[in-house]
Amino acid sequence: MIMCGIVGAINGSRVVNELLDGLKRLEYRGYDSAGLAVSHNNSILIRKAEGALSNLETKLDLSPVEGRIGIAHTRWATHGEPSIANAHPHRNDRVSVVHNGIIENYEELRACLEAEGFTFQSQTDTEVVPHLIASLMASGFSPEAAALEATKRLQGAYALGILFEGEEEFFCATRKGSPLAIGHGEEAMFIASDAIALAPMTQRVSYLENGDFAIVSQNGVCVRDENGTAVERPVEQSRASAESHEKGSYSHFMIKEIHEQPDILNHVFNVPVQKKQNCNMAYEDFESLSIVACGTSCYAGQIARYWFERYAGLRVDVDIASEYRYRHSPLPQKGAALFISQSGETADTLAALEHARLQGQTIISLVNVPESSIARASDHVIQTLAGPEIGVASTKAFTAQLAALARLVIAAGIARGTLSIRDARALKVELSRVPEIVSAALSLNGQIRAAASVLQNSQSALFIGRGVNWPLACEGALKLKEISYIHAEGLGAGELKHGPIALVDGNLPVVALAPPDELQEKTLSNIKEVQARGGQIILISDERTLSGLDFEPAATIAVSAELDAPFASDLVMPFLYSIPLQLLASETALKRGCDIDKPRNLAKSVTVE
Repeated sequence: MIMCGIVGAINGSRVVNELLDGLKRLEYRGYDSAGLAVSHNNSILIRKAEGALSNLETKLDLSPVEGRIGIAHTRWATHGEPSIANAHPHRNDRVSVVHNGIIENYEELRACLEAEGFTFQSQTDTEVVPHLIASLMASGFSPEAAALEATKRLQGAYALGILFEGEEEFFCATRKGSPLAIGHGEEAMFIASDAIALAPMTQRVSYLENGDFAIVSQNGVCVRDENGTAVERPVEQSRASAESHEKGSYSHFMIKEIHEQPDILNHVFNVPVQKKQNCNMAYEDFESLSIVACGTSCYAGQIARYWFERYAGLRVDVDIASEYRYRHSPLPQKGAALFISQSGETADTLAALEHARLQGQTIISLVNVPESSIARASDHVIQTLAGPEIGVASTKAFTAQLAALARLVIAAGIARGTLSIRDARALKVELSRVPEIVSAALSLNGQIRAAASVLQNSQSALFIGRGVNWPLACEGALKLKEISYIHAEGLGAGELKHGPIALVDGNLPVVALAPPDELQEKTLSNIKEVQARGGQIILISDERTLSGLDFEPAATIAVSAELDAPFASDLVMPFLYSIPLQLLASETALKRGCDIDKPRNLAKSVTVE
């Protein structure tokens, strides 16, 4: 079972540097091993290394290879430990393969292939693919026909790059479930899991549809759909840029992306959005809305639930995508389902989308990649406009999702008659001020460092908030555990007394969100319950509240914002309070010596269920 990045290239000279350049831009998708295969003089030469991509580069310096056609891979393992044997490409004497996804019937296939005499060297599901293709070739199939026939026997999700010994004029690529882009260069062709990998080589990209099988040669690509019909997939101008993969003056991508948020929010709130972003949806016809997502995107959806219900009068359910289609919940005839995904390729979310479609729901997607599988399967697409996000822990994509959702909520409120034009205008004015206030929050370095010192040596932490700040507390806890490896839990502050307060002692940090809103007094009361039991309180609030405390927290972080429309508080505050949570997690992780861009066991795009 693999979730990873793949690259392939064919040109008239040398491909190794292009393969490595592509892998560098996909390393955020997997970094426990990397490898490449190059066809040269009728032989396939393979180099693989465990660990970071730099280890593969070192191996290539010591033992170089070259050729005009090759495939490459960076791995994030869910099946088979990180090792040279489990690293891709996988091969036999005739075929080499790189794979993103999962072959669900690999055990059955492996048993049959072992009975034929094939020997397996790895623990992975992928290794059945080159052996299955080789078996079909031995029975008389041509290389490309064998590869096509093999895919018909695979169950699960996959994107595959397939290289054949002795064939230097083409390689094959196919996808089912997992994404795959085709790059069109000048007398060169490429494949990649993400168009960002192709940015230095070409901006001209097409996308394989589910079930497509492609034969890629130096001057073009021949594509057949899942029915075997020859098709042409439109070539588009990619929006990915080579510069988006550079850290600039920042030490880490995550830090860079945190600091990009004011510009992104300014673009969303203050720059006119194309008409298609409004989606022309009949909000007034929706009886209910289901919001479905995973991880950080799900917390964005939970915040939006409060907004939709308050400002648009729309009943909302929020589900984690991996459970949504297993609940057997009846869905209304006039229901809509909103699917949120940064990559637009999240396997659980895509499967949930298909379930909702079969139940007759209007499908809306909120994605950062407009060419993604989720976007292409939707009735209406809303773009987050965040640009590529390289850091595994989501930051700018989260606030960009909130920004897009806030605009959607206002549009829905106006259409449904629950939000007056005057109040809608007031909300938009308050949102237009958010980028400036977010910029100020990025300068809280001293307060962030002091709070991170409280967390640095902790084994566990609680994050608490009320209203929209409850899911935001959950997002803060997720950030901390993702990149610092401190166990953290987000809670509704009122739930403390129903059990979790038993955990509170002098060694437990409690990060409390208490903005100046209608629930602040209740939140402060819950904080005092923690203070009375000796908990180490990190209080994030406004300067007025912090100056009037009758107790001494372990650390404080002041977020200032004077609103002209107080009723906009729950719409505005999540943007402002997400910044210190992101900074707190990153500073704590750095103090603990963690790699905040590449946290252990995680990958950016989760394309397996």
